[in-house]
Order: sequence, then structure tokens, then C-alpha cells
Amino acid sequence: MKKLLYKLKSWLQTILQPQNLAKAPFILSSTMSIMTLYFLHPESYNVTWKGRAYYIFFLWLVFLEIALNWGKIKAKVNALKSKRFLASAIAAFLPIIYILIIDFLGIGKIIIDSFPKYYGMSFWAESMPLAIEYIVLAALFSLTAALTYGVEGLRHFTLSISLLSAIGLIFLVDNLYPYGEFTPFQILAPATTMLASEILSLMGYRAEVKGQSYGAVVMKVWRDGDKASFGIAWPCSGVESLIIYSVVTALFLKDSSFSRKQKILYFLVGAIITYIINALRIAKIFIIAVEYGVTSPEVRRFHDYYGPLCSVTWIAAYQLIMVITQLLLEKMRSKNA
Repeated sequence: MKKLLYKLKSWLQTILQPQNLAKAPFILSSTMSIMTLYFLHPESYNVTWKGRAYYIFFLWLVFLEIALNWGKIKAKVNALKSKRFLASAIAAFLPIIYILIIDFLGIGKIIIDSFPKYYGMSFWAESMPLAIEYIVLAALFSLTAALTYGVEGLRHFTLSISLLSAIGLIFLVDNLYPYGEFTPFQILAPATTMLASEILSLMGYRAEVKGQSYGAVVMKVWRDGDKASFGIAWPCSGVESLIIYSVVTALFLKDSSFSRKQKILYFLVGAIITYIINALRIAKIFIIAVEYGVTSPEVRRFHDYYGPLCSVTWIAAYQLIMVITQLLLEKMRSKNA
């Protein structure tokens, strides 16, 4: 017990050293902001697509980056009473201030009311404040990190911040060009839909990819008289997860010690698995729709939460898988040397 207390005391003394406390503004800002959002909107964390569940993975990446780079992270602060530390501490509160302003001063409603309604529906307008929130928080976290660690130190947190930026931009594009009308992203949707139809055929379902609904590819699936039909736009086909994967993994590999061949191999293997997961996700939602009905809550739950959750869980885990794989390979090489 005494040894444990001694280690705890030693750990606290290390954390409370000025050079380590100077690293705190960005870490505290990101953590407290996500906690504030959870306190205000706990239900939004039950939704991945057009929800806030992605913030959990943002924090996962923040702490992964801290664990991997703690020794390399140097605060650009000479003393806790310095002007730079004061500036970084003030910047750390800006995300929370922004969240409170949007929530309590009615700015979110102004954004919704000023957004054009597509096809007579307001769904995209209602998710516009969320898209802007992701982008603004990414910008404010970048400011805090730059003030705390300098521009060079900011690169240690590019994974987590880029994740927020990518999600915000994806939501923004889908709001402005709904139903798969953003053609550059929609290009991959037919191929992914065809792969999903082949998977369903192997499982004993009849699947037909034919026609379009607005800009979305239509697939019909039926089995034993039960039928489901959906238009599959680029977000539903998993293009958003491929974008997130590409951004996060490319940035991760950029600063890694892997050789060029290893980087290419790791990236391609992960991209292929991400693509297959997207096809399986489409197949699964049709299976649920055939079994429970197109309008069932089970379909909505999988579409908005579990489906995207599978992809982003894989993306977040893959970064750790690459690190562990590389450590094991280096260990094997050292034993054989």
C-alpha cells in the first residue's frame, strides 16, 4: 500500500510540474468541451450520423496522440504567469463559450431558419448547426494547440483535429447537396451497392440495383415475400468513412517511422477493409429492413448509429493496430539479429 501511495505521489508531482501543467490547456479544452456538449445534449451521443458520437472517437485520438508523443510535446510557455500561457488558457475556454452561446442565445435557431429547405423538408436545416459546430470546434482546438505547443507542436494533434474537420465538412456537403446530389462523392456509391447486392445474393436474398431516386442509386431486396427498397446516397454507401479513413490514416502514416513500402501497404490494406465494411453495412441495413420493415426503428437505429459506428471504430482501432504490428515486427527483428 505504501509503495502504491508513493508511486501515486510521484506521478502527481510529475504532472504538477510547471512544464507539464503548461501542456494542459489543449487537453483540458478538448475534454471539457465534449463533456459540456454531453451534459447539454446527452441524446445526441446516441447518434453517429448527424450526431455527436464522433466526439468520443475524437477524444480517443487525442489521448492516443498524447500517449504516443508525450515526450515530444513541448509547451511554448516559459512560466505559468507568462502572456502566452494566459492566451492559451483564454483560448481553451473559447469552445465552451461558443457552445453556450449557440445553445442559450438562440444562434442555432437563426442558422436553421436561414437555411434553405430542400424538397420541402427541414431535416438538413436542423443539422446545419451541428456541421458548423464540428468545424468551429476544430478551428478553436487548433488555435489552443498552436498557442500551447506552437505551430510545430500542433502537428502532434493533426489526427484528432482533422477528424473533426472532416466530419464537419462531410455533414456540411450532405446538407447542401442532399440525396446524393454531390456527384464527385456519389461516383463510388454504385460500385459499393453492387458489392452489397452480391453479398446479399450469397446469403440467399434476391437483390436488384436499378434506377435512381434524385441522385441516389436504388436497390431492391426481397426474400420470402418480404421486400425492402432504398435509395443509396454517398453517405449511406460509406464514402464518408473512406474520406475519414484516408485523412486520418494518411496523417498518421506521414509522421510515422514506417518505410515508404510499409506506408503504402498499410494504407491499401486498411482502405480495402474499410471498403468491405461499407458494403457489409449496406447489406446489413437491407437485412434489417426486410426482417423488421423499412420504417422500423431498428432500421433507423442501425442507419444513424451502429452502421457508422462499425466503420469509425475500425478506423480508430486501425491506427493502434499499425503501431502494435510495427512494435512486434521490430521486436522480432531484434531477436533475429
